[in-house]
Amino acid sequence: MDEIAALLEPLIPSLRRHAWALLRDSEMADDLVQDTLERAITRWASRKRDGNLKPWLFAIQHNLFIDRVRRQNRRGVQVGTEELGELASPDASPEEHTGLHDVLAALDSLPEEQRSVMLLVSVEDLSYEDAAKALAIPVGTVMSRLSRARERMRRYLETGRATVLRRVK
Repeated sequence: MDEIAALLEPLIPSLRRHAWALLRDSEMADDLVQDTLERAITRWASRKRDGNLKPWLFAIQHNLFIDRVRRQNRRGVQVGTEELGELASPDASPEEHTGLHDVLAALDSLPEEQRSVMLLVSVEDLSYEDAAKALAIPVGTVMSRLSRARERMRRYLETGRATVLRRVK
């Protein structure tokens, strides 16, 4: 068990950061990380022995997050950004705080599949291959979702609003 803990412990900060980015709630993020670690430990024997735990843990976390979102959608509960103020340092200028708020709002405007790819590749620094493994999608899909996510974020930060797709009949 100490061997497993030694392998998992260095990855906990990345799991926490990713969970918070998905949920925007510290308590819910901690619960998601705990559930992820619990599932990883209970299914330790079923993991691939390729030596790279990070994509496997992010895959577990992603699946648990999707399950949680589906459960909340059935109940009608929406995730908010109430704890935004905790991110800004006390020394941060109002402009820096506003910039952070804009980036988080742009991230929130992305569809879940684009947001997940953006967070794994751009924030958690996973390779395209590892992100593809974590999300169980082809590498080409990771690349196209990331490209679309970056473009949507760029547009949002330029205009201050999400791009709305029009339906053409």
